[in-house]
Amino acid sequence: MENKKQLQPAQGRLAVLTPGLGAVSTTFMAGVELLKKGIGKPIGSVTQMGTVRLGKRTEERTVPIKDLVPLAKLPELAFGSWDIRAENAAEVMQRSGVLSEADMGQVRAELSRIKPKEGVHNPEMVRRIEANHFKKTRHHRESIEALREDIRTLKKELNAQRAVMVVCMSVETFHPPSECLASLPSLEKALDDNHAEINPTLLYAYAALQEGVPVANATPNNSVNLESLQALARERALPIAGRDLKSGQTMMKTVIAPALKARLLGLHGWFSTNILGNRDGEVLDDPSAFKAKEVTKAGVLQSILQPEVYPELYSDVHHKVSIHYYPPRGDAKEGWDNIDIFGWLGYPMQMKVNFLCRDSILAAPMVLDIALLLDLAHRMGWKGIQEWMSFFFKTPMAKKGLAAENDLFIQQTKLKNTLRVIAGELPITHLGLDYYGEDLPIP
Repeated sequence: MENKKQLQPAQGRLAVLTPGLGAVSTTFMAGVELLKKGIGKPIGSVTQMGTVRLGKRTEERTVPIKDLVPLAKLPELAFGSWDIRAENAAEVMQRSGVLSEADMGQVRAELSRIKPKEGVHNPEMVRRIEANHFKKTRHHRESIEALREDIRTLKKELNAQRAVMVVCMSVETFHPPSECLASLPSLEKALDDNHAEINPTLLYAYAALQEGVPVANATPNNSVNLESLQALARERALPIAGRDLKSGQTMMKTVIAPALKARLLGLHGWFSTNILGNRDGEVLDDPSAFKAKEVTKAGVLQSILQPEVYPELYSDVHHKVSIHYYPPRGDAKEGWDNIDIFGWLGYPMQMKVNFLCRDSILAAPMVLDIALLLDLAHRMGWKGIQEWMSFFFKTPMAKKGLAAENDLFIQQTKLKNTLRVIAGELPITHLGLDYYGEDLPIP
């Protein structure tokens, strides 16, 4: 595959718009502002620290991703947001307690200027937050028009030539997608009818797409995963990506499960539990909200292990996932896994993983990468599902009829090969037979 389109460098400011101004979004914003001042390193960011090998191994050509493709530069980024609480970004940063006092002091002035627009709120879908800053609209169409006006205003206020939306809002209560959301015509009718099944995240995404803004969904909430919004994205020639960031325990799951499958080790059960004390943990203490997260966290094993292909190894796996709100832990999430496996002649073994991580520290660089790559896709003229960005998500999207890929290493290969093609280079298969010539003749 060859890219015949010469992509020009990004011109002008890029507004990164985040529905949801919480620990993740403010850690992302603060981190970028610190990096602009030369403070800290963008550790965890694929776009800022990652590299790609080009050509044969003997050529020894390895280049930074940020030099391979024309991404927006960090000084060009500006931030806008919505939230159902009235705190500005500096206040949220302070309350969240993710960063040190020294780091917060360096960017407090910049973050204090980021004041959220009033959010769209449905108290039946986000129950554990006391909202005091939300639109008083009574109809979905009113909410959409208000959000579209916000987007235009934010771009003007931020002097931004382009924008991307990365949804970072609280997890909504679980609702299986309704038939009224199944197609774009049925969605339009549901919006006209002010249908109760339509959630706030969907309204943000719909408004952004109508304003020509690409959308990525970093939450498990229904939005661009729906065929109706995918149709709208294609109609509006806009890229979309999602859903639910794969940053902690599920990332480890998509590392370990491929290893078990590669070695053909069987799996009896996988018990996963988390303790988390930030606002995300408080919201997930609502069983209906946890159900939405459980669906995205629990779905990765089956697609990786393929029990229909390997029934003797993976057809009877007991997979249990739970999350517990524990305020003393704050943003320092702990994920604990007990994995019961079996090997040669069926003999049992165990693995245990205890991942003491920082929720927002893991997520923030992913928000940066998603924003920059989504903007790149938009400037490429790409539209619809960006499967090559599945590396970042628990429940990646794929074209209807295609199985989504959850193996982190296959996702990374897909991501890097896509970047190679964008840069006009050949994808790499890692076959390597040509290095050995007559020693390894191909029949």
